[in-house]
Amino acid sequence: MRVALVASLVGGVAVGGYAFESARAGSSGEGGDSSAAGSSSQPASDSSAPVASFTTASVGDCVTWDVDAAGAVSQFGQTDCARPHRFEISAREDLGAYPSSEFGPKADMPGVARQAELREELCQGPTIKYLKGHFDPVGRYSVASILPPREQWEAGDRTMLCGVQVTNDDGSVELTSGSALNQDQARIAQAGECVAVDDAEVPRVVDCGAEHSYEVTKVIDLQEVFPDRVPSIEDQDNYLKPVCTQAAMDYVGGDDALYYSTLQPFWTVVPPNSWSGGSHTVNCTLFFPNASGRFAGLVGSAKSGFTIDGQPPQKLPERNPIRQ
Repeated sequence: MRVALVASLVGGVAVGGYAFESARAGSSGEGGDSSAAGSSSQPASDSSAPVASFTTASVGDCVTWDVDAAGAVSQFGQTDCARPHRFEISAREDLGAYPSSEFGPKADMPGVARQAELREELCQGPTIKYLKGHFDPVGRYSVASILPPREQWEAGDRTMLCGVQVTNDDGSVELTSGSALNQDQARIAQAGECVAVDDAEVPRVVDCGAEHSYEVTKVIDLQEVFPDRVPSIEDQDNYLKPVCTQAAMDYVGGDDALYYSTLQPFWTVVPPNSWSGGSHTVNCTLFFPNASGRFAGLVGSAKSGFTIDGQPPQKLPERNPIRQ
């Protein structure tokens, strides 16, 4: 059953990663207003004078911007990758050099669908090369692109930035720190967080007071355990079974507490392709299987009280003391 659940999660994350990437298809230097990308624009100037780019940031640089409660974006600019940022640049393209008149002086900005095509055509390869071949397509990073603000485009700027970003469940670009070159790419939750797996098998972090599928007890970096090889799923299971069982007991307060909770230890694993792509961390968790072998709906925390599919945990027979 655990293997089946892991398989569904792996497939779900793949779907989720694509959805996140597609949601940002219209991203721009002013925050990715994809609706604006499809509207008409005024003709650009016919002047032959060079047009200044909306940013001097180049490959290896990071950029960020502010987003207020209403979704309005401001303060787009370059920053140190060690500081919180939203985008790391893997390539810088001049669409004006594209071998057609599609992006000429009087051209409209490309619409959402065309931006997605350009991202696939111009960004995918250079980004994987920038990451030295280490890219997990179902991991935390997605390949994205940034076009100039509309005013800059209309003035003739045809710069397109390619790069990677981390998006949350609603498609908004998250702040992250550190270069993607040095980050684990696994999409995981942190200890104490709760994760809901929806009907499309996509996991997302939710408040533990909302219905969820499992609660995370520990984060494990498997590269520290298998530093010189790609571990098989069996290797990972053999290592994680005792580690995550102990993590579950530590999390709820001991062996008896785990027994009476009726919850069971559960852990995620890293498929070989994801391992080669740069994902090495997994979650130890607690869950409860329902009658069909799927995740039951949990509400509340394993530490402070919870229900299972709307009911309190079943009362179990008292345990005999463990003899030394």
